Amino acid sequence: MQQTTIPETVRNLDLIPLSKFNDYFAFPTQGTIRQFMFYNKYDFNKCIRRIGKRIYVKVSNFLEWIENQNKQEVI
Repeated sequence: MQQTTIPETVRNLDLIPLSKFNDYFAFPTQGTIRQFMFYNKYDFNKCIRRIGKRIYVKVSNFLEWIENQNKQEVI
């Protein structure tokens, strides 16, 4: 199983503003993240933190969420 490589610039960050998320990760896009948040179909809200009106992605939870998605069976 291939291990996810975390860029050095992200390694020290734990919260990334949603508006800057795609500067560090190519996928998912901001629109996809907002859709995941709205429908919460994939239990994505544990990766999100809201501070006032701002939305942040918690990197450690995001990477854990990706690994959990890879373990689930595709139906």
